[in-house]
Amino acid sequence: MTVDLLLGLQWGDEGKGKIVDVLTSKYDIIARFQGGPNAGHTLEFDGIKHVLRTIPSGIFHDNNINIIGNGVVIDPVVFKSEVDGLAKFNLDIKSKLIISRKAHLILPTHRLLDAASEASKGKAKIGSTLKGIGPTYMDKTGRNGIRVGDIELEDFKERYRALADKHEAMIAFYDVNIQYNLAELEKEFFESIEDLKKLDFIDSEEYLHQAQKAGKSILCEGAQGSLLDVDFGTYPFVTSSNTTAAGACTGLGIAPNKIKEVYGIFKAYVTRVGSGPFPTELFDEDGTTMARVGNEFGSVTGRQRRCGWLDLVALKYAIQVNGVTQLMMMKGDVLSGFETLKVCTEYTYKGKNIAHFPYNIEPENVTPVYKEFKGWKADLTGMTTYDELPVELKEYIDFIEKEVEVPIKIVSVGPDRKQTITK
Repeated sequence: MTVDLLLGLQWGDEGKGKIVDVLTSKYDIIARFQGGPNAGHTLEFDGIKHVLRTIPSGIFHDNNINIIGNGVVIDPVVFKSEVDGLAKFNLDIKSKLIISRKAHLILPTHRLLDAASEASKGKAKIGSTLKGIGPTYMDKTGRNGIRVGDIELEDFKERYRALADKHEAMIAFYDVNIQYNLAELEKEFFESIEDLKKLDFIDSEEYLHQAQKAGKSILCEGAQGSLLDVDFGTYPFVTSSNTTAAGACTGLGIAPNKIKEVYGIFKAYVTRVGSGPFPTELFDEDGTTMARVGNEFGSVTGRQRRCGWLDLVALKYAIQVNGVTQLMMMKGDVLSGFETLKVCTEYTYKGKNIAHFPYNIEPENVTPVYKEFKGWKADLTGMTTYDELPVELKEYIDFIEKEVEVPIKIVSVGPDRKQTITK
C-alpha cells in the first residue's frame, strides 16, 4: 500500500498535470484533493494538447481509477464541457471516474457573486479567475453550501433555490453593474446536473480507506501551488483552499501518517498569474523572453503569466511546509539561450539579509539578493538522459539541491510526456 502526494511549490502552473500523467502507470488510484475549475492541468502526448480542469490527470491511462475528492469544488457546467471534450478519445469515463458526495457544487450565482465582489474592489482586486471558487468555499465554511450528495435528495431543487435567492440578495448589495440572465444560466446548470448524475458518487474517505487496506497505490493530486495556499500563501492574493500537503488529508480523508512520498514540482524560473507580490519578477527583455519561449499563458484563463528568476527563499519555504521528499524541475528548456541566469538566495528585509520567507513580501519590504550562473545554449528538448544535459544546467541543478537539501529526481525538457528525464 502506497499513498504519495504531488503538489506545486510556487504560484501554480508548475506542470503538475504532465508529471501526474508520467507517474500514473505506477498507481491504481489518482485522487484530486482540492481546488476548482480555475486550475487547468495541461498534458501533451501523441501530438495532442489536453487541458483538464476538474478531472484528475490520470484519466488517459487504462488501468486506474480517478477520484474527485471532497476538497474539490465542482462546476457541473464546466465539468460537462470537460467530459464532452474527452468523448472523441473513447475513454470509459463512467468506469474510470468517481466523485465524492462531500465535494461542493459551484452554482451559477457563485460565479455572479465572484464577479460582483471583484468589480466592487476596483483597483484593490485580487485577480480572481471569476469561476465562483471563492464564494463556493465561503459557503462551505459558512455551512451554507450544496454538495454533490445533495443531488440525490428529494428536496435538492428547494435547497438550490434557497441558496441562489440568498446569493441574488448579496449581488444586489454590492451595487455594481453585473448583467446576467439567471433563468438561462440555471437551465444549463440543471441540464449539467443530469449529466453529473450518470457518474458514480461515493463516500470517498471510506473508498480510499478500503483501497489502502486492499494494498492499492494512491497518488494524491493537488491544484494551484503552495504560495497560493489560503493559510501559508501570499494572503490575500491566494486561492480559497489549502494547496499544501495538509490539504490532501482534509480533501480526501487520508490520515497524515499514511502519506509516504511528497513530490514537489517547481519551474526552473517562477511565474505568477494575477495580482500579488512577486519579489523576483522581471520587467525587462529577460522576462519577456521567458514568457514567449515558455508559452506562459493560462491553460484555462488565457491570462499572461508574470515571469521572474527562481526564488530559493520561497522554494525552501514551500518544501518545509509540505515536507517534500523529492523534487521535479520543470521547463529547464525555457532557460536555454540566456547568457546569465540569476537565482534569489536571500531577501534584504527591513535592512537585513534573511533566508526565510517573511510575513510580508511586498516590494517596499523585500529586495531579492541574487547569485549569478552561466547560461547554456544547447536545445534540451531532444535530450533523453541526464548525462546529455549541458554542464551549466547540471551546475544549476546541483546548486539548487544543495541549497534546499532535497534531491531533484526529474528534469522536464519539454511539454510532451516523453520529454522527461529521470535523474
